[in-house]
Amino acid sequence: MTRFVEQSTGRREPEERNRDLVMDYIGAVRAFIIENFLFGEDAAWLKEETSFLDSGVMDSTGILELIAFIQDRFGIVVEDEEVVPENFSSMKGVAAFLARKNGQPDRKNAELQQAC
Repeated sequence: MTRFVEQSTGRREPEERNRDLVMDYIGAVRAFIIENFLFGEDAAWLKEETSFLDSGVMDSTGILELIAFIQDRFGIVVEDEEVVPENFSSMKGVAAFLARKNGQPDRKNAELQQAC
């Protein structure tokens, strides 16, 4: 198990870098949703595990807009077979998908999927 240890070089261990990346993914998706679907309204109720469709935040067209944003923002290609609910139903689902696409350790991805 890798633990965070601040080294004299100031570099962070992989576990913390992965956690930071996941938080970056969630933050970017949250900002996109607030700007494009909630029009700047208070989004305190929008949790990482909140279903976009069930909560009415977006519909299927909104999911396609989210996918286009993710592809542009993170420089990835979302394949047709990857457009499934577990990948795009919540901020945690999107973060787990992005972590897998970017080759982050499977352990962290498993933790994210369990939390969704």
